[in-house]
Amino acid sequence: MEFIRERVMNGEMMFGVGANLGSSLTVEMMGTAGFDWTWIDCEHGSGDYSELIPQMQAASIGNAPPVVRIAWNEAPRFKRVLDLGAVGIMVPWVSTVEEAVQAAAAMRYPPEGIRGVARFNRACEFGKSFDDYFREANRNLLTVVQIETEEGVKNSPEIAAVDGVDVLFIGPLDLSLSLGIAQQFDHPEFVDAMDRVVAACRKNGKAAGILVPTLDYLENWIAKGFTFLVVGSDGGIIAGGLRNMASTCGKFKT
Repeated sequence: MEFIRERVMNGEMMFGVGANLGSSLTVEMMGTAGFDWTWIDCEHGSGDYSELIPQMQAASIGNAPPVVRIAWNEAPRFKRVLDLGAVGIMVPWVSTVEEAVQAAAAMRYPPEGIRGVARFNRACEFGKSFDDYFREANRNLLTVVQIETEEGVKNSPEIAAVDGVDVLFIGPLDLSLSLGIAQQFDHPEFVDAMDRVVAACRKNGKAAGILVPTLDYLENWIAKGFTFLVVGSDGGIIAGGLRNMASTCGKFKT
């Protein structure tokens, strides 16, 4: 298993693409396409745990280790996904320090956290590498908390200061809705919110992340200081490609 936390915390530019179709085949494609990490979405994505297992297996074929977005900030969800071999977890809708502390604790084995210990799981090669995994997991696993509300932006300096939180990751659509400026990603209030989150990360030595709605935003948002980015998804790429193909074919209809 190739962990990515050290690269992320060193400020390396890390590009990921989202797997929201529940398909192991698209995850395999992502892993061999040249991305740095794979974002498997178990919050809004089509797949559940039955699809997650083959997706995780497919991710091990390439060089884009899986970070899984769980559906909610609940400890049992962390345990299940980490035991399957995720190198990190993305936690949606973190708006307070208490919620950030809860997420960080669920990521870690005692005494630093509350993650339950199991030996015979996929993360530690079903027991073969348990000792090494157990010894290093607390410092190898990546904790990503999503800033998706106005409250989260306001509390971002305190959230970024939480030990065990590594990345503050903006969900643009939810955040813009919370700010009352839905999908207005160039609006001054949204831009200010991004700047505040990046500033909080810089002050506390954490990484700033964001989902890029379209690649038109990529250069400007990188310039703002975002280094942990999701730049598309299998569903979006396939749907867009099919629509473009259908549009081209439609020109030949009589």
